[in-house]
Amino acid sequence: MAINGSQADAYLLEFEKPIGQLDRQVRELEALQASKGVDYSTEIRNLRANQVSLLKKTYASLGAWETVQVARHKHRPLLPDYLEMIVRDFRELHGDRTFRDDSAIMTGFGRIGTEKVMIIGHNKGRDVKEKMANFFGCAHPEGYRKALLKMRLAAKFGLPVVTFIDTPGAYPGLGAEERGQAQAIAVNLMEMSRLPTPIVCVIIGEGGSGGALGIGVGDRIGIMEFAYYSVISPEGCAAILWRSGEFASQAAGALRLTSGPLKELGVVDEIIPEPLGAAHRNPHEAAANVEKFITRTIRQLRRLGRDELLEQRYRRWRSIGFVTETQASGPQPADASQPAARPADSATGGNGKSPRKAADGRQAEPTRASRMARKPDSAKT
Repeated sequence: MAINGSQADAYLLEFEKPIGQLDRQVRELEALQASKGVDYSTEIRNLRANQVSLLKKTYASLGAWETVQVARHKHRPLLPDYLEMIVRDFRELHGDRTFRDDSAIMTGFGRIGTEKVMIIGHNKGRDVKEKMANFFGCAHPEGYRKALLKMRLAAKFGLPVVTFIDTPGAYPGLGAEERGQAQAIAVNLMEMSRLPTPIVCVIIGEGGSGGALGIGVGDRIGIMEFAYYSVISPEGCAAILWRSGEFASQAAGALRLTSGPLKELGVVDEIIPEPLGAAHRNPHEAAANVEKFITRTIRQLRRLGRDELLEQRYRRWRSIGFVTETQASGPQPADASQPAARPADSATGGNGKSPRKAADGRQAEPTRASRMARKPDSAKT
């Protein structure tokens, strides 16, 4: 997917405009050099050096909302682009054998490197007509049922499953709800958790809500450097908390949806690096990095037996994230790694005596267990 200079200029993000200005200056000098035969190589070299420096500085300090904008960039590689660049002998499979074929999810056999795999992914569409036909990558229940059907086929033949996640969420329309949208996603979560074949998931752009999770339960989760993965879109979060989509940037920061925080929380296993200026500036380098991650990960997972594979997958998903508990008042425990007392224990001070005081000095509400313990035998019946 080659992008010429005019195409890049037509869709510059706000923070990319200074970089775009340098791009135009370089192109203008190159055109003058070609037409007039004047040597501008020194000026061009200096401008390119400034451009690289500015790209590094800009993309090293992107905020969460800016990362979301990059993940949605018009020229960012989509699933069909990756199929063209890194997949050989792709054969698409259609339909869920129940209702219809959902074009928002593509499935099929193919080769990535030396590995034969089943490929499943969201397809947003590139132009307006294709976007409308694919509902902008928002899948219906039949899309998730199609995906599960093809996963079971892969397990039957012992082939790894590779999923490419790029969706703002599952389709929220009335028809999708009538046909069991929530159930279709829930069934996929359950079935993927115990599918007896390696599953590798790659978040290549947007990873929104249950729409992403419907094909996102795997043994290894990789996320591209400037992609995002979240329980809800920033606009949806802002609409709920602030009653306005204008606060999407604040919501994006609070959701911790970028690759760095997701890696710290254990939600993803690896951050796949993108070329300088993100994947839309050099799609082939981005695709090569994705291919390396997939082939290396599949080789590692193939060494595991079936039982060990499923046990590791279970432990991986049970260990996501962490919870920090603090007491309302009083000194903190010496060992912060020790879990806080259970509510029933803290209500009696751990020794069955008087209830603890709340932070404002009032007596705390007794627990259900303590209330039952103080009732006479006749009341308990």
